[in-house]
Amino acid sequence: MSIEIKTNSVEPIRQTYGHIARRFGDKPASRYQEASYDLEAKTNFHYRPLWDSEHGLNDPNRTAIRMEDWYAVTDPRQFYYGAYVGNRAKMQEAAETSFGFCEKRNLLGRLPEETQKQLLRLLVPLRHVELGANMNNSKAAGDATATTVAQMHIYQAMDRLGIGQYLSRIALMIDGSTGTSLDESKGYWMDDALWQPLRKLVEDTLVMQDWFELSLVQNVLMDGLLYPLVYEKMDQWLGEQDAEDVSMLTEFMRDWYKESLRWTNAMMKAVAADSEANRELLQTWIDHWEPRVYDALKPLAEASTGIEALDETRAQLATRLKKFGLNSQGVSA
Repeated sequence: MSIEIKTNSVEPIRQTYGHIARRFGDKPASRYQEASYDLEAKTNFHYRPLWDSEHGLNDPNRTAIRMEDWYAVTDPRQFYYGAYVGNRAKMQEAAETSFGFCEKRNLLGRLPEETQKQLLRLLVPLRHVELGANMNNSKAAGDATATTVAQMHIYQAMDRLGIGQYLSRIALMIDGSTGTSLDESKGYWMDDALWQPLRKLVEDTLVMQDWFELSLVQNVLMDGLLYPLVYEKMDQWLGEQDAEDVSMLTEFMRDWYKESLRWTNAMMKAVAADSEANRELLQTWIDHWEPRVYDALKPLAEASTGIEALDETRAQLATRLKKFGLNSQGVSA
């Protein structure tokens, strides 16, 4: 007796969701496309938001930037929720290994008292900057229209919350988790003259209304000067102060910033290239905010690495902006 096995192939009626097919054609779509495009509601709103009656829900007029299609701004990392969580889980695992190694051996607790004071005064207060970045990116995510843009900002917001927590853990490792070091670093943030220009800048960004201007200031200008200064230049300086072990605890920040450049560069390139009006508006915002960011970071640079390090990071930012047809104040890139 012989058995003949036959197979039949079943063709799918459609390859993807209707709104994805209308944008990309009726063909298999990537998970990033299906999780990121045309998800926000656009029609049939029966009321305006009570907190902002001048705008509708998902209103493109919440920014002065005008785009023919905001979905031209995409994430080169192809992050949707699942991909983002998986990536960050791996990064967190590496960070936890470093924190566990330092904590088990009490590497920060054995540092000279003067070096511990420098960490609490010059590094740990940045956790307050991170909280401001969390709030700013949350606002941008809430006001942006295209889902590709909104999700990049909300992922950024969650990352900044995590970075703030890592900085807090550095303080707790110094004092043995008593919390006194956190109180001391907060005192520096609130009262030390070194931090007041940056504190004012952070507080000023919290009340900005145009979400794209806010994203430019937070994710391009502030981060573009602060992260290379603190986690590259000042990291080297701390190593010279016998605090080289801190580099293990800030590796996440360096890896994260290098990755974040990919989506911020893609966003700036797309928006600046969409129209000359956009480019001119971006340049106006840069002319206003970039000198303020530089001045806010000067006291921190003068107390640690020296002003030359800040000038080097400013030149790096100028070179980056030049690629989008934009210029940095005070630097010829």
